[in-house]
Formats: sequence, structure tokens, C-alpha cells
Amino acid sequence: MIQTLVTGATGFVGWHVARQLIERGDRVRILVRDPARVRELDGAETAPGDLRDRDSLERAVAGCGVVYHVAADYRLWARDPSELYRTNVQGTRNLLDACRKAGVERVVYTSTVGCIGVPRDGEGDEDRPVGIEDMTGAYKRSKFQAERAALEFAAAGLPVVIVNPTAPVGDRDFKPTPTGKLIVDYLRGAMPAYVETGLNLVDVADVAAGHLLACERGGDGERYILGCRNLTLKEIFERLETISGVRAPRTQIPYAAAYAAGVVSTGWAWLTGKEPLAPLDGVRMSRKKMFVSHGKAARVLGFSPGPVEGALQRAVEWFRKYNYC
Repeated sequence: MIQTLVTGATGFVGWHVARQLIERGDRVRILVRDPARVRELDGAETAPGDLRDRDSLERAVAGCGVVYHVAADYRLWARDPSELYRTNVQGTRNLLDACRKAGVERVVYTSTVGCIGVPRDGEGDEDRPVGIEDMTGAYKRSKFQAERAALEFAAAGLPVVIVNPTAPVGDRDFKPTPTGKLIVDYLRGAMPAYVETGLNLVDVADVAAGHLLACERGGDGERYILGCRNLTLKEIFERLETISGVRAPRTQIPYAAAYAAGVVSTGWAWLTGKEPLAPLDGVRMSRKKMFVSHGKAARVLGFSPGPVEGALQRAVEWFRKYNYC
């Protein structure tokens, strides 16, 4: 049986990828900086290491035929943005180089929908032209550069397939991610108003299943959007109101007001070192609806995501059970 390495298994999407691999009987090894952070992944072997430590990556990859690189520094604000580049860009290069040296048979690299070209009106897809100038903030820019690195390795012969998840929701969003924090803030009643924006939501369990499908059926150097439902923020809040019983905000604020709040919030964060309530990069991202199509993944991979309402229900129940809100 082939040994499989998963990075990012202490995070949201990575946990679900590792869980599904374990449940189908694969031999799973997970790269972790702190083994104490591994939760509910009985049956997985742990490999201590860090994406910025080349030697630890070579040890972790040794003997593995398949690697799922899901780990990323996913933050919309960092006091030192260079940390995101060291992990997301150089860390990805380090891991892919270790995979190349070890002769890994298949690498699945987890990118983001943020690297997909999206028109101001309409849906984006994998074929729409996009460049670094279209990336807002250090997170998106670092992931764009990391995706380009994965494409370089693929062009050089490493069997790499790329998946671009949209906005996953569901249980076990440990940190939580920015999308999960949106749900937590909603449940706490900390969302008195909303802006006119939109996201493509998808069940995190479907995203994990899409990773496995990409490994089996994806083409080297190809990208596949793993998404489901395009929803405005107002529509997301309406669904959360039905699920949670917490009243959705009725007031829409203009972008200029949200931008001003982002400037103040992020400025305060620079002074205090505490994460801003409204990161300015997040506000800038909200100016465009991130509406995309997962048609290519459906056609090529057989990706068939289910309704997002069940995932939102699981998210609400899980966040409440573990006192996030």
C-alpha cells in the first residue's frame, strides 16, 4: 500500500483530507510542527517538521508515493507579511523539491480561488487570464506565487495537480479560517451590517473529496476549482438566520464606510499587535464578488458537491459546541 503524506492536517481542509484518506484505508503520514495539535486522526503517523526546514521535509517525504500539500499561512493580516511568503512560497518550493528528489508519483497542491481570474460581473474559471496585479494583499499574492511555483515544477516533470477551493464551510474549522470567523462573528451578534459582496461556498467534506478525485483523475499541471454555490453575503446571512435563530443584519453599508472601518481597525492592529476586527485587505477583497464555476472539476474529475446548507448547519453546531461564540 502506498504511503501518503498530508501537510496542513491540523487545519481545516487538511484535517478533512487526512480523515477521508484514513477512512478509506490509506496509510497516512502527516507533517506537523507540534504533534500535540493533532486531533481525531487516529491511525495517522506523525512526522515532525516545518515547511521552512528542508531536512525535515525530506525525512517526511521519504517512502511516500503521494503528497497532498494543503498547509498554508492563511491570514488576511500579519504584522510581518514576509512570514506568509516564507511559508506559502518558499515552503511550497521546499516541499516540491523534496518530492522531486524522492520520486513522488503524485502531488496535489491546494491553491485558492483567490488565484482565479474573476470578472466584475459574471463567473470566473480556470481559463480566465489573471496576474499578480489582480491579487489583493499578502495572502493572495503569496498563494499566487506558490501556485506559479507548482506549475513550474509540473512543467519540469513533477506530476503536480492543482486544486482551487472556494470558501469551505463545515465542522472542525479549528483556527478558524476567515470564512469560519465570519460565521463565528455572526453567531456572536458582531455583524450589525453587511456590504454588497459575494462568495462561492462549498462543503469542506466535498472539498476534501475533490482532492482525492484530483489525485486520481486530474491532469499534471492542470487547475480545478472546487466550489459549489455562489451567494451574496446577504444570502449567506439569511441562511445562517434560518439555521441559528440569530437575526441577520438588515443594514447594508457602502463600500467607502467599510473601507474607513478597515483603515481604523488595521491601524489599531499595527499599534497593538492584535488581529484587526476588519482587516483592510479583507475589505478590499469584498469589492468584487468571488463568483466562479466548478464546471471543469465536474466534467473532468466527477466532482459533485452537495448543498451548502448542511455544511453551514454543521459549522454552526460545531462552533457552538466548542464555545467559539
